[in-house]
Amino acid sequence: MFPPAQPPHPNPGDLAIPGTDYLAKLNPEQREAVETVDGPLLVLAGAGTGKTRVLTTRFAHILMTRRAFPNRVLAVTFTNKAAKEMRERVSAILGRPAEGLWLGTFHALCARMLRRHAEYVGLTSSFTILDTDDQMRLLKQVMDAAALDLKRWPAQGMMAVIQRWKDRGLTPARVTPAEDSDYANNRARQIYEDYQSRLRALNAADFGDLMLHMTEILRSQPDVLAQYHRMFRYILVDEYQDTNTVQYLWLRLLAQGHHNICCVGDDDQSIYSWRGAEVENILRFEKDFPGAKIVRLEANYRSTRPILAAASHLIAKNEGRLGKTLRTGRNDAEGEKVRVVSLWDSEEEARMVGERIEQAQRKGVSLGEIAILVRAGFQTRSFEERLITLGIPYRVVGGQKFYERAEIRDAMAYMRVLHQPSDDLAFERIVNTPKRGIGDGALQQMHLGAREQGIPLAIAAERLARTEVMRAKPRTAMRELFDGFSRWRALMQREGHVVAVATMLDESGYTEMWKQDKSAEAPGRLENLKELVRAIGEFATLEGFLEHVALVMENDENAEGARVSLMTLHAAKGLEFDLVFLPGWEEGLFPHQRALDEGGTKSLEEERRLAYVGITRARKMAVISHAANRRVYGNWSAAIPSRFLEELPPGEIEREGGGAAQRARMVNAPSVFTHGGISSQRPARVIEAGAWEVKERPARAGAMPVGQRVFHQKFGYGRVTAVEDDRLEVDFEKAGQKRVLDRFVEKA
Repeated sequence: MFPPAQPPHPNPGDLAIPGTDYLAKLNPEQREAVETVDGPLLVLAGAGTGKTRVLTTRFAHILMTRRAFPNRVLAVTFTNKAAKEMRERVSAILGRPAEGLWLGTFHALCARMLRRHAEYVGLTSSFTILDTDDQMRLLKQVMDAAALDLKRWPAQGMMAVIQRWKDRGLTPARVTPAEDSDYANNRARQIYEDYQSRLRALNAADFGDLMLHMTEILRSQPDVLAQYHRMFRYILVDEYQDTNTVQYLWLRLLAQGHHNICCVGDDDQSIYSWRGAEVENILRFEKDFPGAKIVRLEANYRSTRPILAAASHLIAKNEGRLGKTLRTGRNDAEGEKVRVVSLWDSEEEARMVGERIEQAQRKGVSLGEIAILVRAGFQTRSFEERLITLGIPYRVVGGQKFYERAEIRDAMAYMRVLHQPSDDLAFERIVNTPKRGIGDGALQQMHLGAREQGIPLAIAAERLARTEVMRAKPRTAMRELFDGFSRWRALMQREGHVVAVATMLDESGYTEMWKQDKSAEAPGRLENLKELVRAIGEFATLEGFLEHVALVMENDENAEGARVSLMTLHAAKGLEFDLVFLPGWEEGLFPHQRALDEGGTKSLEEERRLAYVGITRARKMAVISHAANRRVYGNWSAAIPSRFLEELPPGEIEREGGGAAQRARMVNAPSVFTHGGISSQRPARVIEAGAWEVKERPARAGAMPVGQRVFHQKFGYGRVTAVEDDRLEVDFEKAGQKRVLDRFVEKA
């Protein structure tokens, strides 16, 4: 089962072998990390400092110096992509394919081990690894058997509790009262135990079991642990700052043999606590492994000096860190200062980003080297719409485009039925979303009635619901749904489409469905729905909005070539771009209010690490922006600049548009609306609709009124004929009609 014993450690004199030029490519710190082979080592690798090169070169160095056979080195990564890249780089240094390696992700390696020792946890070596759908189906069976109300206690919430326990290395027997959950009427631990029993009966394991079972075996079976101690002479770990508790326990157990463990990571880039990562794992490395050596990689080969100085100055405000300061390793690294742009509102922010992308294009910057990094997924919509308007191809990395997300498609289907009852596809999508007890049988009855009578599906369903043909439960649910649509259409006539849609999403139970969902994605889905309500407020009618979205969905789907990357800051880790936009740096948005409410100072430090990650994605230029007014979740409100902006070094940044923050105090000024070229002024009003609040957009302070005589440096004197936000139509005395920005003219 295990390979033969390792030969005696070679003498130092035997290690000098030809072909060691691979070390010549390393800087002094990198070389020290590679050559410090024996004993515990922590490599603190700052952003862009060549951590992958160090890790792969160290792996190859161990093999090249004959310190261990390939199957005596355990190398752990977080992704299959990283494992593949490591294998290829090691092979390139060795000059031959690297075979027989124990190299892979945490879960892949644990699955390989568990096949050997499955009997210790009541499984056989042929156990099945369940996918997400099968896990959820099995858990629902367990909860049904326990007579739990799945509407009150959704299975997704119970699964989140179970996976959290597994991430922390807790079997049902190890869940103490202090670790217990009050979910499912304080029966969560029992449900967990029953779920694990059902998995064993099926000879199956879920994804979390792979690490949990193997860690439990190493804990409880000294003979197995001793075998792995003899087997693995060296352990290499990538992205150590992202490990959760069970991964940490597994590594510590395996490292108790030779103590030759090398962990590479960056405590300043630990940004995944929401999925179980514990930054404390890397912070306590020296305590866990007495006598450990720490090597800091601080020479950054990615970014310019001002970018690195801004990032280093910002992250230095964190107290929970081991400490390092990035410096440039490039000869051409002086570069431009980091831009901090203050804007009137979020729409002006989207225009600014669009304009600067066009400018960069004209200067020869590839769209593939430009990224927009947002804190929350709902922020992408305004930038997507702006890029579409300008005809700039883009891609959403790590997620779907705004209007392609499931919750947005569902809400749009509700709107389509509200606007057009004969829309069969939309009706079929929402008739049982959220669950109303309308199964396949009831749906078949509706389709049959529609075909026989030659009428739309919704009309056939409404007629069917008024008869006794359908069973009582779906019949009652259908009547309530159609009564709701009648009420919402009447509301739209009285109060307008924004109020009607907001009320519909609430009263239909759709928003409540996501509020009850305990998955990590649910809060983001609710944010997206609120952003959708905000979006429809920009259109005079619901029909106009639906037509707009239909055109947006058709945009550049077949476009090829370079595209602007649009993504969250979390999704950007590990990537780099020449030009990076970092919008929305305002209190409550970044740092995010939910994170601060739930985690206090600890979460604030993680938000700051997220800002550090964002800035260090930029190679040549970083543009940070904030708005004095932001329409978040359908509500216009004054925005306070992020505290992170004050933590940037003044000498390394260049501020633009500094008056916006002062103008934010004037949000109660009369609002200016432009429609069809006609401007009017009226006070802002607030729409209350259930849990939604929609405020109209505040006026730009000091906006130029129609008729104002102005002066422009290039075009001379003229008179304002129309106003649209910061854009003016001016009839110049000599240059004729021109469209200019208000900041380039002054009152004459």
